Amino acid sequence: MKFTNTKNGLLISDCENFDPFVSCECGQCFRFVKLSDDEYDLFSCGRKLNIKRQEDGWFFADIDEDTFKEKFFDYFDLGRDYGEIINSFSKDDVIFRASGFGSGIRIFRQDAWETLISFIISQNNNIPRIKKIIESLCALLGEEVDGFYCFPSAGRILEAGIDGLAPIKAGFRAKYIIDAAQKVVSNEISLDYISTCGYENALTELKKIKGVGDKVANCVLLFGFGYYEAFPIDVWVKRVINKYYGETFNPKDLGAFAGIAQQYLFYYERNIIGNE
Repeated sequence: MKFTNTKNGLLISDCENFDPFVSCECGQCFRFVKLSDDEYDLFSCGRKLNIKRQEDGWFFADIDEDTFKEKFFDYFDLGRDYGEIINSFSKDDVIFRASGFGSGIRIFRQDAWETLISFIISQNNNIPRIKKIIESLCALLGEEVDGFYCFPSAGRILEAGIDGLAPIKAGFRAKYIIDAAQKVVSNEISLDYISTCGYENALTELKKIKGVGDKVANCVLLFGFGYYEAFPIDVWVKRVINKYYGETFNPKDLGAFAGIAQQYLFYYERNIIGNE
């Protein structure tokens, strides 16, 4: 992996199994805008990050190597050897084929609170509407920084209350958002504890929040806490399981990186088999 500071930003080249655009489009995050096939804006880590695909690598505008490594190196999980992980799935034909198609996927290490609320909003919802509700929430209650609205804190959301969330049109999810905010502010649910207590305990803790079941909890643990064994099962992944594995499928058989396998399967089913 090579970092090159330029006049207008940072170029990252020679980085295998890294495609931030594919990673954005695989269902793990919602605060991004596709400007073209070769340019995205990603909103995270308290700022907007403009990303361009170039022949010689990935260009990140208005950021230098030191700042990128401080804010985004771990966010993009660039310290992990995804080639080795893909090879570990070689005995499973379905996952290995899916990983070849989505080899650029990396699991973003997102803010835990933002991830929790984002996936509460995602329930029984489509991606364009999820993104719209999240952006409305940020514009309504988030701090503005250089024209970008940060994700609001639990305290700010709790202060707004159910009535205060009415403009974002979250529907039945609003009461779940408020319940999550109340439990986090009161420390009934400790995000710090969840980050260290182990997968099974963390799953149990998150499910204490109203509206958070297995699917949402596993998404939050995978994308917000780095529990790579978490394996969220949505409609797309369920189709793959039913088609190729049947009732004998157990995500625990996939080991410590089951969640990465899930992302490969999700992206493959949604973009290849889904189109067929």
